[in-house]
Amino acid sequence: MAAPDEAEVRRLVRESLERTLGAERAASPAPVPASRCGNRVAIGSDHGGYPLKEVLKRSIQEDLGWEVHDCGTHSTDAVDYPDSAAAVAREVAAGRCALGIVIDAAGIGSTMAANKVPGVRCALCHDDVTAVNAREHNDANVLALGARVVNRGLASRLARLFLTTPFAGGRHERRVQKIMALERGR
Repeated sequence: MAAPDEAEVRRLVRESLERTLGAERAASPAPVPASRCGNRVAIGSDHGGYPLKEVLKRSIQEDLGWEVHDCGTHSTDAVDYPDSAAAVAREVAAGRCALGIVIDAAGIGSTMAANKVPGVRCALCHDDVTAVNAREHNDANVLALGARVVNRGLASRLARLFLTTPFAGGRHERRVQKIMALERGR
């Protein structure tokens, strides 16, 4: 059975979001406009996520034409996931990369670590709905993936959806501002 094309995936995700969240019918997401750092993504992993990171780097460069900034690790030698997650998060928070991707075995630890960096909204995603919702409704700027949770094909699709889905703004802007206020202790 052939995998659905991106337009079909987006249609299915939109319909699922509308059913699940009662959201008003949204137009097809357009590619994310280039930010002050262009279409540049920071990516990092621990040793468990290293093979998937290498697959995603190629996919992002070849399929999307994005520049990839590799924050490590560079082998399957054991390293600690908070180090690579923090490196990716700092690149995004500093505005040197538009978005980021962190990968470890389950994705949970990297999510926690990245979210400790002020200005970062890291979302752990397992399927098309969570990847689109993270960007469209929550303006997530870092995607977390679990290398033992999602296969390479799904991970490539989730990265593509995350990188090409714009923030919807509107009613969601107020909620994102409330998330950011929590970070400032308000």
